[in-house]
Amino acid sequence: MDTFAPSNSNSSRELIDSVVIRFAGDSGDGMQLTGSQFSESTAQMGNDLSTLPDFPAEIRAPAGTTFGVSGFQVHFAGHDVMTPGDAPDVLVAMNPAALRVNLRDLKIGGMLVVNTGAFTPGNLKKASYEVSPLDDDSLGAYRVLKIDVSRLTLQAVAPFQLGTKEALRAKNMWTLGLMMWMFGRERESTIEWLRQKFAKHPAIADANVAALNAGHVYGETAELPNGIGCYQVPKARLAPGVYRNVTGNEATAWGLLTGGRLAGLELMLGSYPITPASTILHTLSNLRGYGITTFQAEDEIAAICAAIGASYAGALGVTSTSGPGLALKAEALGLAVATELPLIVVDVQRGGPSTGLPTKTEQSDLLQAMYGRNGDCPLAVIAACTPGDCFDMAIEAVRIATKYMTPVLLLTDGFLANSAEPWKIPDITTIKPFPVQFRREPEGFHPFLRDPATLARAWAVPGTPGLEHRIGGIEKHHDSGNISYDADNHHKMTKVRAAKIAGIADDIPAQKIEQGEDTGDLLVVGWGSTFGAISQAVLGARRSGLKVSHLHIRYMNPMPHNLGDLLRRFKKVIVPEMNNGMLVKVLRAEYLVDAKGLNKIAGQPFKIAEIEAEIRTQLNVPEAN
Repeated sequence: MDTFAPSNSNSSRELIDSVVIRFAGDSGDGMQLTGSQFSESTAQMGNDLSTLPDFPAEIRAPAGTTFGVSGFQVHFAGHDVMTPGDAPDVLVAMNPAALRVNLRDLKIGGMLVVNTGAFTPGNLKKASYEVSPLDDDSLGAYRVLKIDVSRLTLQAVAPFQLGTKEALRAKNMWTLGLMMWMFGRERESTIEWLRQKFAKHPAIADANVAALNAGHVYGETAELPNGIGCYQVPKARLAPGVYRNVTGNEATAWGLLTGGRLAGLELMLGSYPITPASTILHTLSNLRGYGITTFQAEDEIAAICAAIGASYAGALGVTSTSGPGLALKAEALGLAVATELPLIVVDVQRGGPSTGLPTKTEQSDLLQAMYGRNGDCPLAVIAACTPGDCFDMAIEAVRIATKYMTPVLLLTDGFLANSAEPWKIPDITTIKPFPVQFRREPEGFHPFLRDPATLARAWAVPGTPGLEHRIGGIEKHHDSGNISYDADNHHKMTKVRAAKIAGIADDIPAQKIEQGEDTGDLLVVGWGSTFGAISQAVLGARRSGLKVSHLHIRYMNPMPHNLGDLLRRFKKVIVPEMNNGMLVKVLRAEYLVDAKGLNKIAGQPFKIAEIEAEIRTQLNVPEAN
């Protein structure tokens, strides 16, 4: 929606409904910090928001090149926000490379803020500009604000006697100050953050605060070009409660902690650092005061094996990873299935195959998660759909794992992991506990004695008197738990393990339609982080009178009992997903529906317009004007 209109007055703030801003610069320009601090301030102002960090995989790409461009997009509004926005209304370009990479996304008529101090001949050449775009008419379609941010930053921090290189690092704070003035954001939280971050280096803290304030003052006092002014976005109507900004990885970590508490178990995370999952390890390692043990292993295999050992010892074993790490964990994951131990595996998906696109998002691990192990090796697979939903699904992963004595794979992705949204902090006392009952009676015990309802085997803590036992990867006898190579027994145990996982479908919510009727011309089926874009696209289509509905799957294996019936009620089914067609294969195989895939494999989340266009194509409806 084009709600961001030009202002012809600097004396009063123009009220606008929503804004999409993208900060872009060199990977050393601090764009992620700039965007995250702007987002924190925006959340405190009461706006709803969604963010999209976007940064290169290289630790330090060559400065000034297009390979090294880092960006941070934030969409904030006075209403519910479900995506980081299709295209920015405002682009802040800190150098020519940032302009080159991002200008194509800026809306026609949008605002372009340019740091002219970085448009040197050398930087222009690195960005493949023969002539500076600031000197020709190539930017005529936009409202351009040219500012020598580099020079003004040096002036602002001159009293602190920093070297030129150190002083220029504060130019992101100068830019942040200007944008905070332009959109009515408060600076106090950022000033407090700067003083805490640089507590051991007060001169650097003071310099960054001075740069932040100088950018704000520039906005207050400068004579800005016609069509560029200051704006105000009203507060969103959020449900009453205490909110904080949360990323998907943070929410996942807190959900695991909460799930452990609800189960009455200590939590042990065995993990190996991997983008984009590493911040789960970082977050949980900072929660040691809550009884959490974290172990940074030497590799992915050691990490999952340590978690399995913790589960065998009576704790909740957890391991976090991304696609390449999940492949390495496959054999040990099969061991957890064979030993029937509760284990949580968090897979924060990224672009592949192999190293692929480490810092970009994708949904291409679904088939690996469901089928990527040797032998018949079923386990539960669930998927979160928003950053906040990562909290709920992490708790659900713990509940399923401990109740059914099985590994559970929780799928998120790079977009969910790094993006942020305001999250209403839940009242933990309202969440029903699910305390684990360890086996304590030795009479009639063997380690694969099963609950007749759940088929979960008994969980006995090693060292419990009379319950001494061993478990391993070799097949066990159904009636004794002893090693067995009997052919009929192996057939029976394979069927029992599969039946246990299938039975989880009796213990999960029925599939619901997120939006629209439960029958119609077209059903859009999604999973994971496509939720926001699909929801907004379907909403727009329905407002146009189209008979389209949205169904979103969170339980990937087993799927809800009523899913097949819902799919068959629609004339057409499309499945947008960030892979080359994985869920669509599963739905076609399991339910024999003629589902069609809408695939995007670009390392970026879907835009609303992309899904809207496919909806209209499927319904043979001309594109809306």
